Amino acid sequence: MRILHTADWHLGRTLHGESLQTAHETFADHLVEVVEAERIDAVLVAGDVYDRAIPPVESVALLGETLGRLTARTRVVITSGNHDSAVRLGFGAGMFRDRLSVRTRVAEVGRPVVVPDVEGNDGLVVYPVPYLDPDGTRQELGGVERTHAAVVGAAMERIAEDRARRDPAVPVTVLAHEFVGTGETSDSERDIRVGGIGSVPSAVFRAAGASYVALGHLHRAQRTGDPERDPLMRYAGSPLAFSFSEAGQVKSSVIVDFDGPAPVVRTVPTPVPRRLVRVRGTLAELESSAWDADRDAWAEVIVTDPIRTADMMARARACFPHLLTFAHQPADRVAEGPSRITAAVDPLEVLTDFVADAGGRAATADEELVLREAYEAVRTLAVA
Repeated sequence: MRILHTADWHLGRTLHGESLQTAHETFADHLVEVVEAERIDAVLVAGDVYDRAIPPVESVALLGETLGRLTARTRVVITSGNHDSAVRLGFGAGMFRDRLSVRTRVAEVGRPVVVPDVEGNDGLVVYPVPYLDPDGTRQELGGVERTHAAVVGAAMERIAEDRARRDPAVPVTVLAHEFVGTGETSDSERDIRVGGIGSVPSAVFRAAGASYVALGHLHRAQRTGDPERDPLMRYAGSPLAFSFSEAGQVKSSVIVDFDGPAPVVRTVPTPVPRRLVRVRGTLAELESSAWDADRDAWAEVIVTDPIRTADMMARARACFPHLLTFAHQPADRVAEGPSRITAAVDPLEVLTDFVADAGGRAATADEELVLREAYEAVRTLAVA
């Protein structure tokens, strides 16, 4: 048996205002190609298919088209994440047959999707577990404590009960969308802490008796858990980079083979429509040939010149036409915490501090006069 594990598509997401629709379409084409080339028996999608509860129309259309193409070639099992609306993603799931299983309801936890082998026998048992928000699911899972570890633990107990009734020779996979505490985060994941406790100890998954745990939520592809005591646990990661903290990461999907005594894993890199780079230096350095290889990338630019000039951002954009974020951080100044601006602070002091910070020098007497006149004019309008 061979599966393809993917997660965190986040259809409808933008990158600092830049549409990722075309990039998602390219990924969908790639996914179909991999399924055909690798003869995948099932595609497992571990949540966050959409980026928000009410996705854009074009994202819904893309998902429908992609599932149609995939199910013409293999089986697909999907569970919901913390970004998805479980109700909307699961709409019509009761009408789906055979090749498409969408599991979003707590009541279905413990009821597996059985993937047949080429001879029609049970080849793989998949237990989908949707994202379990403790507040919304703890009562349905037996009134457990208000933590992610408790609700996921209750879900694993349900899986263990069903697993005990099945052929132990058939491999088992748990498909879940959770934050396992040993995983490495990125800036683009939504915080799912409840009551200060958001992570799930990897040991919670041991009760399910799975040989592979296909995880979603963290956007960096990685193995997690205790390699000596836990089942093989992996985050597929997101197929695209959604923040500059992911610049340089290799995005991929996971192919898992279950033909031996233990699952064998390899990754398949996903297409990169446009690289992300983080650039830091003086304008002269940015305009030099040192950055020529990165001119076409989506760029986060930090300029370190001592004084901010009026054309600084325009010159940075000329160097990097796909600049998405820009900041001026003089190299000769130590970054400080935010100023404490209260009603007791003189507004003119705040204004002159800003001029000093942006210009790298104190405001002149003429500039202070302009600031004072502007401030007094605003105050007059406010009182009137």
